[in-house]
Amino acid sequence: LKMSWVWFYLPLHLLMAVCLCHSIRTPTTSFKSDLFNFYHSLILADGKETTVHLLKDIPKRYYFVLEEGRAPAPFTVTVTPCDVPIEWSILIHKASASFLGKAAHGDRDTQEVSKSQKTPSIASTIFNYKGNSVETYVGMSSYSALYMLEFLSTERDTHITVYLTTDTTSGHLYPELPVDPRIDVIGIGRTTVTLAWKHSPSVLQHRENIQYCLLVNEKHNYKSLCAAETAIRSSGMKLPPMLALSLSPYLLEPQQVMILSNSELSIINKASSGEVRQICMGTKNTYTVPNLSPSTQYYFDVFVVNLLTNASAAYTGTFARTLEEREPKMTELKDGKVIQVVLDGKKQKFYSLQYQARHKRIQFTFQSCRGQVRVHITKNGKTVASENISGLRYFSLKGNLLDTYLVQLRSTEQSNSSVKVQVSSHFHKPLFPLLPESLKIKSFSKLRTCNSVTIAWLGTQEESKYCVYKKRIEEDQVWMELQSTDRCAGPESRHRSEKVLCKYFYDINLQRAVTTETIKGLDAGTLYLFDVYLIGPSGIPVRYHSKVVKTRKKC
Repeated sequence: LKMSWVWFYLPLHLLMAVCLCHSIRTPTTSFKSDLFNFYHSLILADGKETTVHLLKDIPKRYYFVLEEGRAPAPFTVTVTPCDVPIEWSILIHKASASFLGKAAHGDRDTQEVSKSQKTPSIASTIFNYKGNSVETYVGMSSYSALYMLEFLSTERDTHITVYLTTDTTSGHLYPELPVDPRIDVIGIGRTTVTLAWKHSPSVLQHRENIQYCLLVNEKHNYKSLCAAETAIRSSGMKLPPMLALSLSPYLLEPQQVMILSNSELSIINKASSGEVRQICMGTKNTYTVPNLSPSTQYYFDVFVVNLLTNASAAYTGTFARTLEEREPKMTELKDGKVIQVVLDGKKQKFYSLQYQARHKRIQFTFQSCRGQVRVHITKNGKTVASENISGLRYFSLKGNLLDTYLVQLRSTEQSNSSVKVQVSSHFHKPLFPLLPESLKIKSFSKLRTCNSVTIAWLGTQEESKYCVYKKRIEEDQVWMELQSTDRCAGPESRHRSEKVLCKYFYDINLQRAVTTETIKGLDAGTLYLFDVYLIGPSGIPVRYHSKVVKTRKKC
């Protein structure tokens, strides 16, 4: 068996204790096997935070030695679970029973600390803990002793951090918490929550190296920043290193959004389960969280972070529910009048319109100007129509006089949408023109030249005016042009230089209600956006779907 340097520093009676510790846990293990197991066990570093990976149901052991000195030797062990609850314990072998140990700092689910033994003991458990809180054991020994830490996860594979130090005079790796580590909710609004907490003693002593970071989510509180980062990663998001919380962030992942303003860093991690926000605000101990959703419960955790070591300590988390959204103002629809409504895609809230029928038969007309719109219509509280619309849509409804209709509109997209709405009892005076079967514009590839393009579109049996417009665009502008198109805007919104022509036509036979137009004077190898406007007797235009065509580069 090869010898390691650690053997030269172990007294003989402590070396024998290793085998005794192993024989207590595994009685059938031989002495040679005990030596081998100890050699391959890990020695816990003093003054350094160690990350320990645990496999389910497989215990992992670490050792450290306290040498005999003139004065009692104090030491602390801090364990931070980063995911599920774990079990961990400290075992000791010592020549004398003069030992004093106590647990401190941190709430715990279960904890047992053995009392001093009056008779010598070969190996004994002096501390045992089970839970997912950050737990610190404080001990003091007057004699040489070998300590063994054993960790076990019974739920799943996980990882923890362990910090051992025998130097309690040179400061703390972990920032200190105040005597009262609670977070106070001092203000609640519909989209904001204001928090306050007592200053950490570490902030008062080392202001330039300490800062507060706040974590906001809709699921639950976290007992450590390590546990929070693990949960966020498991949801499918990637976090930058912990130091990213210190106003010097690494490059963010695509699903992350960083906002930096007024010396505050906010990282928003987006996932299917919702947003998780991380906000660092320096040494301020009050903060108003903005841009929350109304009537939603949020959980808030504050961490005090040492920027030099990346170590952190967690305040006791809290939660609050934002106030309910005010009832939207009801807009009254008037017979025959057209109104245009802009819908906020981000808030995803309904816009409400109300109409009281003056006739038994009425007709609702909706023209989607931008984006797709969800339309929901109720009559006296009962649903009569509900669907998504894009383009022009009519709903003809029959009821009784003075029936109350409620129309609710909502954008189906993240971006804003807009829609024109009209309700009328005069079916013989339609506001919008008669529409063809399709509003698509067709281009003929074979008829394309270097300076001309031929397009065609369908007409109707009603004589109407058609106006054609063209616009030169770049390839990287195509998507934006098509997405930002206002389908309700008429030719008056276009520049005069973009107008090609206007003409009237119709055909009683719908099979022949097709017209073509060749647009000349174009540049070779260039993209053009073509639009056709249909203008009926009422003067309200309907825009065909835009068509992008590129002229030939060589002829």
